[in-house]
Amino acid sequence: MDSAPGSFAQPDSFPTPFPFVLVLLRRMADHQPGLVEDALRELGFGRAVMREANRRWQAMQRSPRRRSAVARYRSVLGPPESTATRRIGDLTCEALSWSVPLWPDLRFEVLTAPNGAVWNEWLVRAPGAPGPRLRTAADLMPWSCTVDEVARAFAPARPMEGSAPTRWRLAFDAPEAENGELRHYVAEFTWGLLQRMEDVRPASPTA
Repeated sequence: MDSAPGSFAQPDSFPTPFPFVLVLLRRMADHQPGLVEDALRELGFGRAVMREANRRWQAMQRSPRRRSAVARYRSVLGPPESTATRRIGDLTCEALSWSVPLWPDLRFEVLTAPNGAVWNEWLVRAPGAPGPRLRTAADLMPWSCTVDEVARAFAPARPMEGSAPTRWRLAFDAPEAENGELRHYVAEFTWGLLQRMEDVRPASPTA
């Protein structure tokens, strides 16, 4: 993990610019508190600053004078690093992406409809950055890969409803590293980044 020097203020006052990465970490703390604690130490923040960042972000979303979702992201993240038009099936959307501390090989991406509505908001692999080699279940370590990378590596994967708007679940079969036995897993992602996996059962009904 890496962070840009001078990006944040000291933890005894709320930092400027708004540290949106703390909003991402707040949700991830539900599943990976140890990794989040390590990340906070690297950034020089305590849990109180993380909670305050999340509170302010929630207040922005619920304000009666709230701006559009894209305007909110621009207000805390600044101008996007890149903007591109993308087609998903018959639909055309705009993809905006920003770099974030901690994950130099990832980008925070927001997909918007022509009317400005946000379709998706998640972490994706940065263009040109090498992705992880995902061959067995042992390769699926927390924070190592994104939801689309797991879906491609272990196709066909079945999307499942997550427990919160920023969470996704994915059901798929993956071999064990030790003996190659195919087993059925359900992986949970927060903001598009892998958090944990559940070994559900052998993939074969006869196993």
